[in-house]
Amino acid sequence: MRLNTATRIGGCTIVLLLAGCGGKEPAPAAAPPVLVVQPGTVSSEGMATYPGEVHAREESALAFRVGGNMVKRHVDAGQRVRKGQVLAELDPADLALQAQSAQAQYASAQADLVRARDDYNRYGKLVDQQLVSRSTYDAQASAYKAAQSQADAARSNLEVARNQQGYSRLLAPADGVIASRQAEAGQVVAAGQTIFTLAADGAREIAIALPEAGIGRFAVGQPAEVELWAHPGQRLHGTIREIAPAADSQTRTYATRVALAPEALSAVELGQSARVYLAAADGAALQLPLTAIQRGAQGGDAVWVVDQADGKVHSRPVRIGPYASEQVPVLSGVAATDWVVAGGGHLLREGQPVTPVDRANRPLLAKQPATAAAPQP
Repeated sequence: MRLNTATRIGGCTIVLLLAGCGGKEPAPAAAPPVLVVQPGTVSSEGMATYPGEVHAREESALAFRVGGNMVKRHVDAGQRVRKGQVLAELDPADLALQAQSAQAQYASAQADLVRARDDYNRYGKLVDQQLVSRSTYDAQASAYKAAQSQADAARSNLEVARNQQGYSRLLAPADGVIASRQAEAGQVVAAGQTIFTLAADGAREIAIALPEAGIGRFAVGQPAEVELWAHPGQRLHGTIREIAPAADSQTRTYATRVALAPEALSAVELGQSARVYLAAADGAALQLPLTAIQRGAQGGDAVWVVDQADGKVHSRPVRIGPYASEQVPVLSGVAATDWVVAGGGHLLREGQPVTPVDRANRPLLAKQPATAAAPQP
């Protein structure tokens, strides 16, 4: 009986000790530091490069609406002009003579109209008195209407001649810069022959030619980067604004315009040479290090993204382009503002707290997840 009692007491003591030890929770592991990066723009290694030239979005070929001898040229290539400014003038002598001739024809038609109207009114009184036949009166009415039409036509011809006399001066249709000049004073020019090319103020674009092979990989609205030959290493942002619907019959390339972002307009000048970088894989615009790509849960590609709110990592599937030597273009799945684990992803697990650091081992998130202190025994 005593043995059983001692045994029971000893057993209870062991159970209580085990219960007391089991009540202590293990201290949570500290959040390990991980190197993180943000997806950057695709480097030239993963992009196709095309030579181009800076142009104005609106380029107008300026020409006289009438032909003649150009006697004055007021501007030259590279000169700034204002809307309505006179750029060149034709010899106005012939146009002035045409206007005088049209004036004389109009005066003659007006005289014929007055005579026909008076005859019409006189024959109207005679027909009422039955002194002339109705057919004679109707013929006079028709003559009056014909004279009225002749006078209207002469007036229209006079207005046209006066307008053409004004066309002897070539005016700038908008503010801008004379990009080129194709005629000189003393030259006889035809109506519609280009005299100047005006680059209007406003948006600037890069004119490039895309090859026929692989044209389907490019689309309007696709991001692009522009590097001027005069400023190597400086990238300007832009987008494809226009792709020609048909290839050039000689070069078998598609004329393309890349519009620059508004903030980049002050950095370019007309006629500058440039390189245009376009993503070679479905318009990819972001890149990540090769070490950031992991195998996803469903067998596809994925990356670890740090939640900036709680400092935990989460696996996110991504779609990537062709691999380069050190980088890979990211087609979808991450944004430029995401913090992506750049190394050691195979050691992480879903929802694990981490301490994001940069390459200089500096913490990147201002607020790190708090680690609960272990309770005192």
